[in-house]
Order: sequence, then C-alpha cells, then structure tokens
Amino acid sequence: MASRSLNKATLIGNLTRDPEVRYTPQGTAVAQFGVATNRDWVTAQGEKKEEVQYHRIVAWSKLAELCGQLLVKGTKIYLQGRLVYRSYEAKDGTQKNLTEIVMDNMIILSAKGAPRTEEVPHEEATVEAPKKKVAKKEAPAVSEAEEAMPENISDDEIPF
Repeated sequence: MASRSLNKATLIGNLTRDPEVRYTPQGTAVAQFGVATNRDWVTAQGEKKEEVQYHRIVAWSKLAELCGQLLVKGTKIYLQGRLVYRSYEAKDGTQKNLTEIVMDNMIILSAKGAPRTEEVPHEEATVEAPKKKVAKKEAPAVSEAEEAMPENISDDEIPF
C-alpha cells in the first residue's frame, strides 16, 4: 500500500522582477520570476521588526505564457505550487543548491493597470489565471450613490 504525501506551497507576495519566459527545444514555455513575502511583528520591547523572504518561482506551459503576459514587477499575486530542490555545479566548481516553487495556480491580486506600489482590496482586483479562454461578461457599473442608498426607501420618498 502506498502512503500518501503532500508537497504544497502557498504564497501571497509581490513580484521582484518581470517574468522571464523562455521555450524548451520542444516548444514548451517556461517562466521564471521572483516573489517577495514579508512578515511584520513587534518585539517584547515594543520595537517593530520586518523580515522579507525571497522565493524563486517557475511556471510551465500555458501558465508560463500567462505569467509573461499578465505579470510585471510589483504585481501582488496569490500562488500555489510544489517545492523542488535542485543542485548543480557552478563554473568555479562549487556545489550550489536551489529551492524553487513550481507554480500550479495563481490569482492576480493587483488591479490591471494599477500603479505598482498601490495596494488594492482583494474583492475588487482578484483575477484568476484561466485554464481555458472563456469570454467574460462585465457586470453593470453601480454608482457610489446607488451603493449608499438604503434598500427600504420607496419611490414616493425620493424628492425628484
């Protein structure tokens, strides 16, 4: 009987550079980019601290092509993938080790066309990377006045 196992990484962070998309000799797209995640905390003495971790991300096939088209440095994304550990011999003869996350899924959390430093609420800006191309219908725009209007007002109570 085979035992079950799980290799899953989930991150929310910002791209540290634009994705670099290349193609294998067989024509398969491969995208590489970095994502930074940060953690804030307050010490027992009341001092604010911040720690930043940098992650190496790899995407394959259609997802790699989408990364190249949709992502730019500074984009906030949610991503899921699996950890991969590799080692290689550097030009100077030393052994180097790499840890990568091979991305399986992503959701873009930054609004399209938004400045790279602007934070956007999740509800307004979430765009999931599609597996298949599907035409989307746009929802009708709702003005701020309509959103602020209470629902229990009758037409007779409106003064105009």
